[in-house]
Amino acid sequence: MSHKTNAARILDGLGIAYEIREYEVAPEEFSAIVVAEKIGLPPEQVFKTLLCVTSEKEHVFAVVPGDVELDFKKLAAAAEARKAEMVSLKDVQPLTGYVRGGVTVFGAKKDFPVFVDETLELFDVISVSAGMRGVQVLLKPEDYLRAAKAVVADLTRQSAEHRAQSSESGRSL
Repeated sequence: MSHKTNAARILDGLGIAYEIREYEVAPEEFSAIVVAEKIGLPPEQVFKTLLCVTSEKEHVFAVVPGDVELDFKKLAAAAEARKAEMVSLKDVQPLTGYVRGGVTVFGAKKDFPVFVDETLELFDVISVSAGMRGVQVLLKPEDYLRAAKAVVADLTRQSAEHRAQSSESGRSL
């Protein structure tokens, strides 16, 4: 492993097993679907970490599968706020310490509340950014939830039932 990120150090400190996967990344490439292809996982198992702000001016992380969109109304409900929206791109690095495409909840400048889409629990292993573009960390969903102190909620525009069906149909026997 050539990159020992803060995320990896935090997981080491918690005694959590993980795997680091590195991949080549183009300067303007930010798609979680492309990341999934490069690390050999289905896009629904590669979770993207989005920094959002609520109407109450509270910053929160929303962690959703790479192949779907965050539903801001559902995030607001989970965060007990009137509404939620993405943080301005110019504010991401000052607030988290991470650049776009490398945001992770682990080792962020502040411990913002973390809300994770419920589909996370459908998988044996998930992937999230390791805190650096071109580096992902793979770990068990329950370990991610524990390390991130995350709240599980329905956060996407696609229902969990539909996701489970598409996940099942994509698995080989």
